[in-house]
Amino acid sequence: QVQLVESGGGLVQPGGSLTLSCVASGGTFSQHAIGWFRQSPGSEREFVAEIKKNGRMPDYGEFVKGRFTISRNNANNTVWLQMNNLTPDDSGVYYCAAQKEGVGMVLKVKRLSSYVYWGQGTQVTVSS
Repeated sequence: QVQLVESGGGLVQPGGSLTLSCVASGGTFSQHAIGWFRQSPGSEREFVAEIKKNGRMPDYGEFVKGRFTISRNNANNTVWLQMNNLTPDDSGVYYCAAQKEGVGMVLKVKRLSSYVYWGQGTQVTVSS
């Protein structure tokens, strides 16, 4: 079973940038698609970004597209999320997750349930 640990969260002013990292251990990292999700108080968990096994097909949530970039390095079992031009609406706990083995195409409404290995999260606060 793969284990994930996020880091890099903190306080940033609107318009600023922040980079999150996710380090995996156990399992076989390169065999999993990796996603980032976020959740703010009183809201459901929201899809942020996803990267496939080979890193060639990144996908992004509608409200972060063009501002966030996901990348991975399978050699050191690490995934990054570069976040630029942050707004207060980007605040929340950011989670790194690994998709279940053998999953193919997944409907957007079912994407969250396809991720079964989760980190503990890292807090991102965007405020002046």
